[in-house]
Amino acid sequence: MKLVAIAGSIADDSYNRKLVTFIASKYADLADIEILSINDVPMFNQDDDQTQSAPIQYLTHKIEAADGVILATPEHNHTVAPALKNVIEWLSFNVHPFTNKPTLIVGASYFTQGSSRAQLALRQILEAPGVGALVMPSDEFLLADVRTAFDDHGNLSDERTVKFLGSVMAKFVRWVSVLASMQEKTHTEPWRQEDLDAGRPVDTTIDVPAGAEDWVEQGAAKTNAASGQDYVKLDRGLLTVDQLNWFLNTFPMEATFMDDNNQFIYYNHFLDHDDMLAPCYPSQVGNAAAMCHPQRAQDHVKQVIWMLRSGQTDRFAMPVPGNKVNAKWIMHYYQAMHDADGNYRGVNEWVLDTWPIVADYLKRTGQTLVQAPGAQADATTGASAHSKPEAPTTPDADTGASEAKAATPLVPPVASTPDASTGASETKAATPLVPPVAPSTPDADTGASES
Repeated sequence: MKLVAIAGSIADDSYNRKLVTFIASKYADLADIEILSINDVPMFNQDDDQTQSAPIQYLTHKIEAADGVILATPEHNHTVAPALKNVIEWLSFNVHPFTNKPTLIVGASYFTQGSSRAQLALRQILEAPGVGALVMPSDEFLLADVRTAFDDHGNLSDERTVKFLGSVMAKFVRWVSVLASMQEKTHTEPWRQEDLDAGRPVDTTIDVPAGAEDWVEQGAAKTNAASGQDYVKLDRGLLTVDQLNWFLNTFPMEATFMDDNNQFIYYNHFLDHDDMLAPCYPSQVGNAAAMCHPQRAQDHVKQVIWMLRSGQTDRFAMPVPGNKVNAKWIMHYYQAMHDADGNYRGVNEWVLDTWPIVADYLKRTGQTLVQAPGAQADATTGASAHSKPEAPTTPDADTGASEAKAATPLVPPVASTPDASTGASETKAATPLVPPVAPSTPDADTGASES
């Protein structure tokens, strides 16, 4: 079970933070408890919406992904501390991660009341419309005289207190499990955890809202990015920014970069939108992956990314359905990128019409293409026949972006009318983009290793 814990104080030496740290350590056998920081949350101001800022998105996605939440509240003037109230204001404004989320309230204070009045106020806040948390009824944990409650190692020193806290935690874990069993069964495939909204900032994420049409310009200003004749030292080269652009824009293929936060941050802009094999608009750079693909295609996108992120394969390749031999044979390749320590850092996608290469080879060698006797076209996008996809039961053939802005930095568009050259019949549904599990046998096209 995954729980998150928040101490409702931003003080450097917070006893409530000590309390949740002790809980996370002492009761690790009951649940995996992650402590979340609220130190960087901005002051709530509905006229200056910071919902898309990294601190708010961080808390939102962590709470949404958790099975339950533990809130430790101090008591300030008989009520909740301003820092915690501020967090809840943001998390009930334009995002609502607490909705139907099992929540346990604990708290510590200097005096004998043990934050009882703050806990009562917090319960009312959490049950308010727009917050909608499911606060555990039953026992309250009130830690009084907190300045003498911990030993030098940060552990609660009173055995009866530890025993009672243990009983509260055990009840909470059981309560969360009961609530989960009452709710509709949800899918648990690991690839579903991919966040296409780019809501999990990484160390290279720039604090500019995803979707800003001038994302590149805003990001460059914030980072004092090199430009023009400024030099960039690469692994094995030294180029000016201009030279780097010339180099990338003369690749005989369309290349895009989506980082490990699933944010589309680059494409080599050497063709206009209408001339591209996978059309992009300059204003779409900076978009989250979810903004580049319609909802009905996003499960397939998650599957591709998860295969690369989890190491099931380093490269996934697929032809565009509708390819016609002797005209175009467009291939999309998705390559996992890693840093020097082997950590996954995103997807390098390139799109290439391979037919001119094949045609040149045939011309130079005097050969022709002849179909092998009894051979059938492969419409399985390189997946092993032995794999057992757990993809949605109704595959989606429309993987393109919206009609208004049809960028497809990860998944190529699919022809609305299947073509005989792809091996798909007119009545058969399109093959799912990718199986969520690695092929059981190695496949030369995908680079997948044996599972």
